[in-house]
Amino acid sequence: MEVTILMPCLNEEKTIEICINKALKFLKENNINGEILIVDNGSTDNSVKIIKNTQARLINVDIKGYGSAIINGIKKAKGKYVIMGDSDDSYDFSNLMPFVNKLRSNYDLVMGNRFKGGIEKGAMPFIHKIGVPFLTILGNIIYKTKLGDYHCGLRGFNKEKILKLNLECLGMDFASEIIIKCQKANYKIIEIPTTLKKDGRNGKSHLKTFRDGMLHIKCLLRYRK
Repeated sequence: MEVTILMPCLNEEKTIEICINKALKFLKENNINGEILIVDNGSTDNSVKIIKNTQARLINVDIKGYGSAIINGIKKAKGKYVIMGDSDDSYDFSNLMPFVNKLRSNYDLVMGNRFKGGIEKGAMPFIHKIGVPFLTILGNIIYKTKLGDYHCGLRGFNKEKILKLNLECLGMDFASEIIIKCQKANYKIIEIPTTLKKDGRNGKSHLKTFRDGMLHIKCLLRYRK
């Protein structure tokens, strides 16, 4: 199998089926041998019931956290390449060919850049429009990366290469850890524009601005040696 489209899920009943259908349509229209893998991280709404009525494959991960869900999903993925994205319908799963093409061109980590691709009004809080660039600049300085968006949730990578990194951050800091360890391992990293829509759940974000910001800072300092 070539591609696994991986989505972590925590109470996404309003959007999960939309995301799955977009991803399935993408695979079919582009004749890609792939799968949709949903990692449920303790949903208490109807998410699991909805997923079971789709063509997606479902696994459950009890240890809470964004990184925990993604890391376990990577281990269970059947595809040579994994493209991960949030299941809140903020990313366009019907437009993933730029990621696939870069992975086929032997890039190990393909990052989305929301600032270059376009951010819909209301899709990103003002404080994040300040915080994300700040943390990105900090990461670029410490690790000599050349990225514009350290925290984009839409990204693709070579499964085998990523598993060699022994990723361990269980929270939102996973987003920084994977970049840092790829850079330290001299993996090929590239960034491409991607769009960000307003969260389709009409509820509170799973992000906790101060807490998660501090996690990213600690992660950036943790691996600097």
